[in-house]
Amino acid sequence: MDSRREILEKAFELGQKYEREYTGCAQTVIAAIFDTLGIWNEDVFRAASGLADGLGLTGDGSCGALVGASMVISYMSPREKENFSDQMRPMKAYFLVKKLHDRFVEIYGSCRCHDLQRKLMGRTFNLWDKRELKEASKSGMLDHCSKVVGTTAKLAVEMILSERLFNLDQCRD
Repeated sequence: MDSRREILEKAFELGQKYEREYTGCAQTVIAAIFDTLGIWNEDVFRAASGLADGLGLTGDGSCGALVGASMVISYMSPREKENFSDQMRPMKAYFLVKKLHDRFVEIYGSCRCHDLQRKLMGRTFNLWDKRELKEASKSGMLDHCSKVVGTTAKLAVEMILSERLFNLDQCRD
């Protein structure tokens, strides 16, 4: 069995690796968390398809890595259709996602993608514009974003284990 520290490092490394290889911060953080824990849910992964770069490559929403990690936490602490009328049921997920959000903001100063771009790369980029996409690449966006994805995956796995949403003994290689 891997130690907790090794599991958290694995989440960080997979987050970085997946973002560099595949991009799409919401999906790459989900894949990193799921693969670290040895679980998978294709529906959660698929649902994150359009959430990169602050929603649909706009930069105008929350960081996709934060959104994807929040999706996994919610998946692991759900309100399901059968208890949809129970308004208190999602309170644990709300609490944990807020906790993740607050830690993310503590690290990066904001959860908005454009704010992270400005902080990490000195400016924002319109990824729908080919020229700006090239500039983003030259500015090291992939390296910066891969570190954000790795950090967020690590934070989420740490929270999932600490809150006992998943048993450390279940982690597999």
